[in-house]
Amino acid sequence: MTLKTAALTTVFTLAALAAGVAVAAERAPATNTHSGVTVTIPAHAVEVTPGVFSLGNAVDPATGESVEGYAIVHRRGNAAAKLGSAKGKPNRCYGYLAAGAKWKVVEPWLINPANTRGLDGATVAALESAAIDKWEDASDGVVGNAAGANILGVGTVTAAPLSVETSAPDGQNEAFFGPVASPGAIAVTTVWGIFGGPTANRKLVEWDQVFDDADFDWSTAGAAGKMDFESLATHELGHSVGMNDLYTASCAEQTMYGYATEGETKKRSLESGDINGINGLY
Repeated sequence: MTLKTAALTTVFTLAALAAGVAVAAERAPATNTHSGVTVTIPAHAVEVTPGVFSLGNAVDPATGESVEGYAIVHRRGNAAAKLGSAKGKPNRCYGYLAAGAKWKVVEPWLINPANTRGLDGATVAALESAAIDKWEDASDGVVGNAAGANILGVGTVTAAPLSVETSAPDGQNEAFFGPVASPGAIAVTTVWGIFGGPTANRKLVEWDQVFDDADFDWSTAGAAGKMDFESLATHELGHSVGMNDLYTASCAEQTMYGYATEGETKKRSLESGDINGINGLY
């Protein structure tokens, strides 16, 4: 794997300047017109485990295959639910959306970093890329050796409106800020893929994520009273590569623990369960 953060920072900076990404101090209008469109979990969605909603089946436009979608809601709070997808020991604290469901083709992704909370667009885009690097770097089970797999590819900054696909994949992997209708939802990631049948045939084909800047304030510096973008992006991208949320109290220090709160930065780094999990999947 080639770590992309440094190179992409330059690309993001130039793209953000060219696009005129808003960096006003407080509640300035975002250039992403989808910031005015609320992301809603559709009525037909079924909550199959806490915070994970099945969106039903659709057709992958790239292959014509039947795929299923899931929306994973990351909520505010630090209470541990009774249900969990991981065993209690920290090095066993990981779970998958489905065993064997992973990326088998490297695809590009888009980010519109415009937001209503005054975050610098180039910084947001670079942190998203850095969060992807963390998961890719850990995929061989060793952090810091830059020898993991290239899983999610290269990102591009855009000023175009982006969306979270809750009815069918549209062939794009997207990240942006916008309102979320689900109460207490800090962020939502949708993942489309093949999650059933023979394990060898399972795969991921699309991901989208939205960070709620209508109900929550955000920071890129770990500010108290604000959601930390790097921490939340690292968690959400865990879903994008196939990892599931954890709700076991003994797993509360892992990046994939399903709750977060203002000022929390501990999800910026991957812990033993996260590393073992991504290594086991890839």
